[in-house]
Amino acid sequence: MPNRLAHETSPYLLQHADNPVDWWPWSEEAFAAARRRDVPVLLSVGYSSCHWCHVMAHESFEDPDSAAYLNEHFVPVKVDREERPDVDSVYMEAVQAATGQGGWPMTVFLTPDAEPFYFGTYFPPEPRHGMPSFRQILQGVRSAWDDRRDEVGEVAGKIARDLASRSLTLGDTAPQPPGEDDLHAALLGLTRDYDPTHGGFGGAPKFPPSMVLEFLLRHHARTGSEGALQMARDTCEAMARGGIYDQLGGGFARYAVDRTFTVPHFEKMLYDNALLCRVYAHLWRATGSDLARRVALETADFMVRELRTREGGFASALDADSPAFEGEAAGSGRHVEGAYYVWTPEQLRAALGEEDARRAAAYFGVTEAGTFEEGASVLRLARQGDGHDAGMDRIRERLLAAREERPRPGRDDKIVAAWNGLAVAALAETGAYFDRPDLVEAALDAADLLVRVHMDHHGRLHRTSRDGAAGSNAGVLEDYADIAEGFLALFSVTGEGVWVEFTGLLLDTVLRHFTSEDGSLYDTADDGETLIRRPQDPTDNATPSGWTAAAGALLSYAALTGSFRHREAAERALGVVKALGPRAPRFVGWGLAVAEAALDGPREVAVVGPDKDPATAALHRTALLGTAPGAAVAVGAPGAEDAADVPLLRDRPLLEGRPAAYVCRNFTCDAPTADPGVLAERVGAEAG
Repeated sequence: MPNRLAHETSPYLLQHADNPVDWWPWSEEAFAAARRRDVPVLLSVGYSSCHWCHVMAHESFEDPDSAAYLNEHFVPVKVDREERPDVDSVYMEAVQAATGQGGWPMTVFLTPDAEPFYFGTYFPPEPRHGMPSFRQILQGVRSAWDDRRDEVGEVAGKIARDLASRSLTLGDTAPQPPGEDDLHAALLGLTRDYDPTHGGFGGAPKFPPSMVLEFLLRHHARTGSEGALQMARDTCEAMARGGIYDQLGGGFARYAVDRTFTVPHFEKMLYDNALLCRVYAHLWRATGSDLARRVALETADFMVRELRTREGGFASALDADSPAFEGEAAGSGRHVEGAYYVWTPEQLRAALGEEDARRAAAYFGVTEAGTFEEGASVLRLARQGDGHDAGMDRIRERLLAAREERPRPGRDDKIVAAWNGLAVAALAETGAYFDRPDLVEAALDAADLLVRVHMDHHGRLHRTSRDGAAGSNAGVLEDYADIAEGFLALFSVTGEGVWVEFTGLLLDTVLRHFTSEDGSLYDTADDGETLIRRPQDPTDNATPSGWTAAAGALLSYAALTGSFRHREAAERALGVVKALGPRAPRFVGWGLAVAEAALDGPREVAVVGPDKDPATAALHRTALLGTAPGAAVAVGAPGAEDAADVPLLRDRPLLEGRPAAYVCRNFTCDAPTADPGVLAERVGAEAG
């Protein structure tokens, strides 16, 4: 019989709806039940594409004996971390403080007042590698609750008080954004962490450093630093040639388990692909690299082909696991990590024949020994070059067609507002750079869904939706900030002023409900659900932090509108980057990228001319291809309604009857020009 999760919309929660565990969703009712029964709460947090979440569910939550014990002595609560990042953040902070590490599945035991007192991640069904079994953990926690209640309460209260005291403030004096010396120190810090042999930063596991790459590209554009460009270019090439990139279907996996980007953890997340699509498009813009162009377009096409939903939004993720289709496990229903993506020489021969299989094996690095499990290999580019070869393109198509016959990984089809905002920005820019109006149209469709389904007329957001219906969870700071970023990119590409208007609504909410008096930001609204701590984190994780994403959107909006209030809020928010950037640059990459824009101006580019005039289009394209960090671009016809709504376009006449471009910076404007070549010099345009 299904449990309470059967009424939820999250695919992750629905995966547990038929567990024998009597799960509750996160709710006051769950904690009221714990108080009434005088039992602790087991909080289990995960997400649909998490491999070890599936493992623990199969081993423990689907086991009738474990479930019976759990139901008798606890109130079990299941949370989708992608749906409730606020809950995840608060308790993950406690887990990391107590254990020195974190991850998912996250397993936390709480008092009925939601105060944590025991922590962990994955627990096996029996003792293993020095780890206690899940049943032993349950029994130990029950014993402590029954026999040492005062001690448990004291520990929980101390942890809750410690978490509540961690609020980050910027002090009484007006915080300053990073200056030239701060950004140079951040670059030096990245240089020390850089892996010159394999690209990227640090060792295994190695994650795509999307936000850091944006900083490096912007720093190069502003200063001409060849070292910054080389780190960005070499890292992008290493990822594009490695197994972390899907060499057949495009798109990136979440991370590599090694330092060479060879073997990935195979789940594919919308946010990674949106961020990396934009990085590679910007790398092409800076260098004209054919490899960067190919990867940007293939990643955009992957998002549209594999993640787009019927409603026009983009699904959250594809699972790492898929049903086994060969060997003893075939037809058993057992899911195997990476099964959809890896190849053996025998599988290549079956799909291609002997001669082409031999060629494909050499090209993609497929060997009898393999690079993955059971002699299978993850495809990577084993030879030099940009990966574009007409003969290999045909082989790729045949292999992709053969792969399509395999059982596919599951898809988490909920729409997360923030990640769709990132996708809007990436698709709009990629479509504009490479003359792909279909990608711009996909960005417009997703933006329309965000307005229709996720946004109310007061500028408040719902975090998620599914099948066109909004979820019940309120938007968090990153939702407002990333959607604002996407809408501003969409305006720069389309010239439709409505996207600036929507951005203004979202940022008004950020300033009113997420910003403290000293300019620091919180991840949840001041009128949202009260947790044991109001979450607040200025550091990047897999995506830009809500804090620094908001700073970027505020800065760009100020450049378009001339709003001093938004500019001041952006600069105050960047104060935390001045503090963290030189010491921990890998964890504030987006904040550093925004700081580059602030230090450069950012430049404000207004293109005026009749719509569909080739001269207007040439100036507009030149402006979009400018590498000046975070340049704000507006395009419109003189006297048009949209132009009147955007202050940057006001009072900008044609130049002797011809389309013209105006470039301003720091309250000073250059003379207007009708020459794309002159405009290119003013905005740093190089590619295309």
